[in-house]
Amino acid sequence: MATAAIARLAEDWRRAADQHLTPTKRSLMVMWAAFGTTFGTVRFITHGIRGGWLPWGNVSAGGKHLHHYNIGIAALAGVGLVAVRGDEPAVGHPAVAAVYGAGAALITDEFALLLDLQDVYWAKQGRVSVDVSFGVLAALGGYLSAAPFWHELVRRTHRRLTAGSAG
Repeated sequence: MATAAIARLAEDWRRAADQHLTPTKRSLMVMWAAFGTTFGTVRFITHGIRGGWLPWGNVSAGGKHLHHYNIGIAALAGVGLVAVRGDEPAVGHPAVAAVYGAGAALITDEFALLLDLQDVYWAKQGRVSVDVSFGVLAALGGYLSAAPFWHELVRRTHRRLTAGSAG
């Protein structure tokens, strides 16, 4: 595909997003995509490091191995600072959503380590990290794919519950 055709397609996608996505939905989609992409990339890299087919090794500082959840915590702390500070243009910005999704994936990928406080990434117990990560992807994907439906269910439920208590 030619570069001009790719640029036209990207512009078509941008217009479709502008027409069909609220800023909140756009941020949620970016967060979801960043979470999935980061989770897949980190798993690929960790397998490559362990298997010896990637040219680099683990990251260390002062002789201590830095787990990728450390980077995730730093990312979420930065996003939290943006939220607490309340800079309105930044709060819903897609870049903030992408950092949040990536940070959450880095933490979730090491959920088993944080749960047991033992490095079980490659052990059988480490599988819980994969399960939790897929659960997050599935739950958010399910919400995003049917958001109008879920919102309508909430509206109807609220209407029924408040109508029942009034009479």
